[in-house]
Amino acid sequence: MIEIKDLHKTFHNPILKGINTTINDGDIIAVIGESGCGKSTFIRCINLLNEPTSGQIILDGEIISDKNYDKTKIARKIGMVFQSFNLFNNYNVLENIMIPQIVILHKSKQEAYDTAISLLKMVNLSNKGLSYPEALSGGQKQRVAIARTLAVDPEVLLFDEPTSALDPTMVGEVEAVIKQLTKTGKTMLIVTHDMDFAKSIATRVFFMCDGIIYEEGTPEEIFEKPKKEKTKQFIHQMKVLEYNIQDRYFDFYKTYAEIVNYCQKNLINHEMAYYLQSIFDEICIEILFPYLDEIDIHCEIEYDPINDNLFIVFNYGKDKYDIRDSENKLSLSIIEGFSKSIRYKENPKDKYYNTVSIRVK
Repeated sequence: MIEIKDLHKTFHNPILKGINTTINDGDIIAVIGESGCGKSTFIRCINLLNEPTSGQIILDGEIISDKNYDKTKIARKIGMVFQSFNLFNNYNVLENIMIPQIVILHKSKQEAYDTAISLLKMVNLSNKGLSYPEALSGGQKQRVAIARTLAVDPEVLLFDEPTSALDPTMVGEVEAVIKQLTKTGKTMLIVTHDMDFAKSIATRVFFMCDGIIYEEGTPEEIFEKPKKEKTKQFIHQMKVLEYNIQDRYFDFYKTYAEIVNYCQKNLINHEMAYYLQSIFDEICIEILFPYLDEIDIHCEIEYDPINDNLFIVFNYGKDKYDIRDSENKLSLSIIEGFSKSIRYKENPKDKYYNTVSIRVK
């Protein structure tokens, strides 16, 4: 069990401002929040990579944050997986996994080798033992990093955004290994921006904001029924893609990439993702841009995983204009072909007079 009491950390400015919590044995905790809220600093303080400015960290009754505590014990009890892998580039994969066992646990080379072989099997990299890190993909490097961390059999595993540096195609293979580890009974804290992964893996969720654990609860409580306003705002932002398009030089290519990434994170199939991009493109560029004298379009994209429904909503214009009144029959045909439903609503008293809500096919 880990007890954290009034934890503060200051660099040039205060980052952590009094964190109090208890982490029970076997907890799998997802740590979420906006970039810069202190998530990584928090877990780096737990294994003292960042030394707390004040407060206490107590592991199994021992105050490990005490300045007189033997810091070599921490490496045996708490393992860390970094987003940037941190492998030794001048050693091959087997050596990367053997070295911490020899240095920290004082194992013989044969013992360390046997453990390394076993761990490589576990992360599905049995054929990469003699390869060097430069020859591996990002996903393979991260799986080696996980194996290296497991090699000293720590009680607690810390993951600092373990998939953020990976190409989307490689995220699944690393997440699969982490999900496998949840069955081992180890205590785990995972800093992540992937809400679906957090929801599927965690027993508890910490939402960090303003330098503290602003709200905590089960995945259902945080993702479906958050109680506090800032949590509600954050969850909404993570579920919804929003765009304000205010000129004809809007970066559509960047938006397409963001839409693809959103669809991949939400496990939306390629066909539906293509339909979504096409609808977005046809409505903005082919229908609204020619009609609007002043470009001001607000667009929201939201996926409902329970019912497998994908919606895109457009708000625009100061006067009444239903996109289905457009003379561009080709674009309308494409939009209708890629939609399950199209609904139009007038908002005479709102900033945007028109709202079009489309359920993607």
